[in-house]
Amino acid sequence: MSRKYKTNYSPDLDYLVKKDDRRSARRAKGGGRIFYADEFNLSWFPTLRSMWSPKGQQVMIPTPGQPDKYYGIGAVNYHTGETVVLFRRHKRRQEIAQLLEELVEKHLKGTIYVAWDNATTHEYDEVEAVVRAAAGRLVLLSLLTYSPWLNPIEMLWRHFCREVTHCKLFETKRALLAAAQGFFDRYNLCPEKILSVIGSNAQKVA
Repeated sequence: MSRKYKTNYSPDLDYLVKKDDRRSARRAKGGGRIFYADEFNLSWFPTLRSMWSPKGQQVMIPTPGQPDKYYGIGAVNYHTGETVVLFRRHKRRQEIAQLLEELVEKHLKGTIYVAWDNATTHEYDEVEAVVRAAAGRLVLLSLLTYSPWLNPIEMLWRHFCREVTHCKLFETKRALLAAAQGFFDRYNLCPEKILSVIGSNAQKVA
């Protein structure tokens, strides 16, 4: 089941600064793009949700004998719905840097804004090296501390779980990864669906 977040409070002392930075990036002109980025766990264990069953009968969901875990590392464009997701065994600084490199390589012109949380993997040398190599075209923005509701990609992750992994055991890890990649490949063909899922009001702020 989805979690409910408090949406009216953040203890971040830089609340107003970060809020203004995010709004300015959303209004970026001249080829500017704003991506919201985050990571999610992709476990071989099925994700669970409430479901209907006959009274007095509990639905049993099979699980693998040897659980394993991957990670999705991704970003969604708030204006276009374009989504870039990498699946990796780890979500270290190296893998985070790979996502940023992918965004820069896909968009050779204009400024790319990436808004994400304050995880330690979003810092340090590997990430800074990508920023320097982009020569001013890659701008990183920090979301407010303890405010996951401000990151639209969280809604996309939840939608992914509902459609792909809720109450479903895949026969192999390869089948799980194929289904996960297939979800994002399909939705990238219909970016308007992604904009709807993340609640984008890009036309209002562009």
